[in-house]
Amino acid sequence: MRIRAAIAVPAASAAAAALLLTAPPAHAAAAGPRPAPCVQGALKLRASTVPGRPTVVRVSATNVGGRACAVDRVPLVTFGGLDGAALPLPAGGTGRLRLAAGETVHADVRTIVRTSDPQARRARSVTVGDWAGRWGRVFTPARLGTGPQVSVWEPVTTWWQPSPAAADRALGLSRG
Repeated sequence: MRIRAAIAVPAASAAAAALLLTAPPAHAAAAGPRPAPCVQGALKLRASTVPGRPTVVRVSATNVGGRACAVDRVPLVTFGGLDGAALPLPAGGTGRLRLAAGETVHADVRTIVRTSDPQARRARSVTVGDWAGRWGRVFTPARLGTGPQVSVWEPVTTWWQPSPAAADRALGLSRG
């Protein structure tokens, strides 16, 4: 067994190196220093329901700072008075996303599939932020346009997307 392990490790290392050297540029790691995480005040957050879809909230974050900063790839979305957070769709999504100064990203949050679901809970607010608590904002149901409360059951959120249309596609609201 020692001989196979001694051969397998260098062979696996060589294969990994070959893949990295032949990877297309789109898959290569970005060169240069990584931007610092965005902090409170560097981002302007907006949220409202998607027109015609009262159970879907569109969130946007704009870097209003003078330099690039990084956000988590998936926004942290929680619901006032309830435990837990919206799950990322697709699953995973860990990592950072670089936001240039002035750049805006968008995410769609489906709070519930059917408002008539007997297991639905009612939230007094929706909070959008990052997983480390560096920034965030609380939105009331009136501000979102959901009525007096936000209906919640098994909520999901898309990863940050470059446009509202991309966020809609990621949630399955539109094709294209």
